[in-house]
Amino acid sequence: MSLLDIHVLGSPILRMETRIVTDFTSELKDLAENMFETMRAAEGIGLAAPQVGREERLAVIEVDREKYVIVNPEVIVEEGEDRQEEGCLSIPDIHGEIDRARRVVVDAFDLDGVQRRIEAEGLLARCLLHEIDHLHGKLFIDYLSLLKRRAALGTWETLKAKYPGSIRHLASVGGSQVSPSGSGDM
Repeated sequence: MSLLDIHVLGSPILRMETRIVTDFTSELKDLAENMFETMRAAEGIGLAAPQVGREERLAVIEVDREKYVIVNPEVIVEEGEDRQEEGCLSIPDIHGEIDRARRVVVDAFDLDGVQRRIEAEGLLARCLLHEIDHLHGKLFIDYLSLLKRRAALGTWETLKAKYPGSIRHLASVGGSQVSPSGSGDM
């Protein structure tokens, strides 16, 4: 397994629509494992393929010690409303209060090409919606009011210099991986 670079705000791939996965190969499984390793090293709870420069419709999530790999996910049901703070591994150190559904039902394939249904509430529901948004080129800041989005983007202007080429490199130090900005983001 290996750490992958994380694309940050400004990288065009974060705004692209991903492509549907049709081949469930060993390479796809390797990608998912590398994404889990990268996500953990960055102290996140979710990571979508575009965030690591890939176009596959794939995301990984780990909430409450449960691991999820979602391939070609589709939101079937959204119920209720919940406002919570969100952050993103692709926009380090920026957070905002976002309204999302409290409960969701998502159909997705696993790494063996078997369709699964995930019924989720709370943090897992929020994380699923956040990662699925990434697969369609949407970021959490898109949900902020105009004023809050401008403020977030203003703050980002001062931070983005830390990420030349819109890439966030994760470093290994003494055998363990560390992130320059870990925050439990998605």
